[in-house]
Amino acid sequence: MALIHSLEKSGNILFKYRGQIPVVLFLLSIPVVYFTDYSFLNTNPMIHLILLSGCILVSFAGQVIRAIAIGTSNKHTSGRNTKEQVAEALNTKGIYSTVRHPLYLGNYFMWIGIVMYTFNIWFILVTTLLFWLYYERIMFAEERFLERKFGDDYLNWSLTAPAFIPSFKNYQKTDIPFSMKTILRREYSGVTATIIGFVFVDFLRVWFVNGEPQFRMDHILITAGALLISFVLRSLKHYTKVLFEEDRS
Repeated sequence: MALIHSLEKSGNILFKYRGQIPVVLFLLSIPVVYFTDYSFLNTNPMIHLILLSGCILVSFAGQVIRAIAIGTSNKHTSGRNTKEQVAEALNTKGIYSTVRHPLYLGNYFMWIGIVMYTFNIWFILVTTLLFWLYYERIMFAEERFLERKFGDDYLNWSLTAPAFIPSFKNYQKTDIPFSMKTILRREYSGVTATIIGFVFVDFLRVWFVNGEPQFRMDHILITAGALLISFVLRSLKHYTKVLFEEDRS
């Protein structure tokens, strides 16, 4: 099999399982937190708060990137499909005029914020490398599909918009208005998973540092609040018309 076909095939396989990455990160964080030295946190009570705030800001930036991309996307473009590549229209304006894969860029920041919260530089570097190796193949397969589907329209756009590192020199304003309903309808699970990820890492750190699990009230309240909001939004999405939009996916 030619290398180009091998890369595309592996990319399509990895594409199907990209939603399982957070689970893998959760599992990997257990030994990482266990073997990380957190004694430096005892030198100043403000260190933990400052570092936590920075990590949250990184993950929040990823959610903002995803929100912009999803909230201004054409109804018939890819993004929600999980089994195979699907796209009936090509996004080339708005955030898509600055970067070809804003959703994957957003995913990176969301996940790396949680990884950063382990305070383990090696875990951050290894996760970044694995993310790139994993998603490089997915992006390759996706772009091969789009090239066959849209031909010169895709090729012309790909010459002006970078794959992963944004550039604003060719920015074009989108004609599609931003929809908060779309964000509430489609992003609640990702936000909930991110919040639980931070709680999970903190729970592990408290457990391993103190030698026994401690079910702190702040962990319980934050997790319960995130799950409750997710449940409400999911219910509104599936059982009411509150978040329904005629021209949005």
